[in-house]
Amino acid sequence: MTAEASQAGSPEGPASPGFPAAPAQGGAPIDSRPLRIALLTYKGNPFCGGQGVYVRHLSRELARLGHRVEVIGAQPYPVLDEGYDGLSLTELPSLDLYRQPDPFRTPKREEYRDWIDALEVATMWTGGFPEPLTFSLRARRHLRARRGDFDVVHDNQTLGYGLLGDIGAPLVTTIHHPITVDRQLELDAAETWQRRYSVRRWYAFTRMQKRVARRLPSVLTVSGTSRREIVDHLGVRQDRIHVVHIGADTDLFSPDPSVPRVPGRIVTTSSADVPLKGLVFLVEALAKVRTEHPGAHLVVVGRRPAEGPVAQAVERYGLQGAVEFVKGISDADLVDLVRSAQVACVPSLYEGFSLPAAEAMATGTPLLATTGGAIPEVAGRDGETCLAVPPGDAGALAAGLVRLLGDPELRTRLGAAGRERVLRHFTWARAAEGTVARYREALARSAAAGPDRATTGPGRSGRPQAPSPGLSPAPGGGAPAAPRDVDVVSDRESRATC
Repeated sequence: MTAEASQAGSPEGPASPGFPAAPAQGGAPIDSRPLRIALLTYKGNPFCGGQGVYVRHLSRELARLGHRVEVIGAQPYPVLDEGYDGLSLTELPSLDLYRQPDPFRTPKREEYRDWIDALEVATMWTGGFPEPLTFSLRARRHLRARRGDFDVVHDNQTLGYGLLGDIGAPLVTTIHHPITVDRQLELDAAETWQRRYSVRRWYAFTRMQKRVARRLPSVLTVSGTSRREIVDHLGVRQDRIHVVHIGADTDLFSPDPSVPRVPGRIVTTSSADVPLKGLVFLVEALAKVRTEHPGAHLVVVGRRPAEGPVAQAVERYGLQGAVEFVKGISDADLVDLVRSAQVACVPSLYEGFSLPAAEAMATGTPLLATTGGAIPEVAGRDGETCLAVPPGDAGALAAGLVRLLGDPELRTRLGAAGRERVLRHFTWARAAEGTVARYREALARSAAAGPDRATTGPGRSGRPQAPSPGLSPAPGGGAPAAPRDVDVVSDRESRATC
């Protein structure tokens, strides 16, 4: 195991020296003492995905509250804020099969360490996505070897078989939204049977996630919409799901009058070229907007797709000079980019929460957003804190953009109201407090259940189930490389390398 610890200390939060092992009986009561938290994330890059942003900000705020937080993650490794006592990172490496510049690589013989590595490669060779399962198996082994080090384990949507049964501490799991939603949207957008087959194979891990989710005693989610989707798609009982809203870093994402607005600038965030994000509709809308506002241009925070629907739309409408992609920029540069825009846009067909919406609103930048998924829970009412349009409607997006670009008073009013909404409802400090309350409930439930059931979720057995057939090597141990649909690989590469 390799480990990196970033020692921290916040002038706002209490110091958090190393905590002694929690007493089995006596000592500080469960509902008041600082907690020792293992926060798991199988994919932690905060620059190209919401899961990494969640881990980064939640871990910081938990440390500010005085808890000891050890983030345990695989490649791309999480980036944690420095300067907080009790906040550290433990690297739990995978084979990093999707890294740049050689995604979907076959490892060298000397890279294999155990059967989990073999399973990871075999699943990739057969077109599946192995990381949720293989990370969960490695995490289980790691946690069991460190029994007694943690009061609670918090899984960030791994939902792998390895996390069932006894992992050494009570388990709380965050499900941002069911990945089955992404799967269905990609199937709906698939134009050939080969592409549909590749989508189904890639998302085979969702069968495992459904089985695991139903056995979890405590599920956190980020919105009421996600709560309903988890019930409908994953079959989790409502009484086991708790909404804890996440939010924006309102100190970082804040207005700054010294940053000039760039006329015609529209900013959006799209971490992957997948149908869920609705970027292709925004590109089409931009073409319409430029007939009235020739200076309108779009800056996309994300990687430029080399092919696929977005690249085709940019070329079809002649927007090569009007659409810019930026990737890997610093926090400060990202905030200034959002501040410089006349309009921030979230064109997604579905979101379980939408951090980009909350962050844009926190800067005072007026927001145009669709009503897909939980976005209205974040953005608020049309005409009060944002402009809202139906998802998948390029004409409605264009009309909203034309209205905002042409009305400075409306932009000012929506920008101010949006920031006030975020300050009232969506901050990371509130998210951390709500999360700790659920940790303490899990500890109390574990104590009441007794040692034999302390870390076992609902189900007939504390043992992890066998891996899903869709995530196993081919019968007989063989796993020959299967041909892949080129377009699907492009989409997968975009998602996997985050």
